[in-house]
Amino acid sequence: MNYLRNELLHILADGEFHSGTELGEHFAISRAAIGKHINALQDIGIDIYSVKGKGYRVAKPLSLLDSKKIDVMFHQLSGQTSANCTVLPVVDSTNTYLKDRIVHLHTGNACVAETQTSGRGRHGRQWYSPFASNIYLSLYWCFSGGYQTIAGLSLVVGIAVADVLDDLGIQHVGLKWPNDVYINMAKVAGILVEVEGTVADEVHTIIGVGLNVDLAENLDLGQTYTSAQHHVKNPIERNELVAHLLTKLHHYLTVFANKGLSPFQERWERLNAFNHKPVKLLLGKESVMGICMGINDQGALLVQVDGVIKAYHGGEISVRAVD
Repeated sequence: MNYLRNELLHILADGEFHSGTELGEHFAISRAAIGKHINALQDIGIDIYSVKGKGYRVAKPLSLLDSKKIDVMFHQLSGQTSANCTVLPVVDSTNTYLKDRIVHLHTGNACVAETQTSGRGRHGRQWYSPFASNIYLSLYWCFSGGYQTIAGLSLVVGIAVADVLDDLGIQHVGLKWPNDVYINMAKVAGILVEVEGTVADEVHTIIGVGLNVDLAENLDLGQTYTSAQHHVKNPIERNELVAHLLTKLHHYLTVFANKGLSPFQERWERLNAFNHKPVKLLLGKESVMGICMGINDQGALLVQVDGVIKAYHGGEISVRAVD
């Protein structure tokens, strides 16, 4: 999004009417040019009304992401000066944005976007990314010690997301191995960890988190979903939520880098949404039925199959509930 459209969006964010004449004078362009910029904003999914004699207004006020607000809250929570988080109005994918700049990144660098045009989940699935409704965040982290040191990484990220939701006072938060976060068994967040190569013993990772904050109901997303705002009374301020999430991630990933999965294993077991419940594992064209028994110290899923506990790991495995 170019500077003018971004500035125009910040003016409209108050939810009040702004005339084309007023906006044209502000930007020193014609009303027709303002109309074209409004159309461009509508094309990325922003609901803007045009009423003759009144002007333009968004359907409801927008609370836009702001790097300065994120930094202030992050400093208050963590003591660190800056969250090193870039705010993007529009991006193809936050993970892709960081991957394209990986040679210039330092551990802890992050980005967050108002919307993604090509957001991705596991197995390349599209991640629905409406404007200014949710959190689409990616974080770069470099681990030392070789590939084996990141076993269970997505589980630790899931715990961080779950604990942020718990801090909001949301109950019945659960995790599904290896990368989904639930509220009352409805998906509220997904995690996508991508490894961008190893150099000597260093492993470069991009950690993507998509968190539903205030998603419209009754969408056809192919699965049961929910949003954090539906489970709390007070409005969720997304800048504060981003700062809380980054604070948790920085802390948990630092511990994970030094001590591995073991400090988090008990917490994950308590959050396991399928603990001792029947599950079906999808392994390509095959499936396995069994009882979910938790995880081992390498983050593999333990399933009791025909009386024998077996360990399953790998990004291509999907877990399904059995009614």
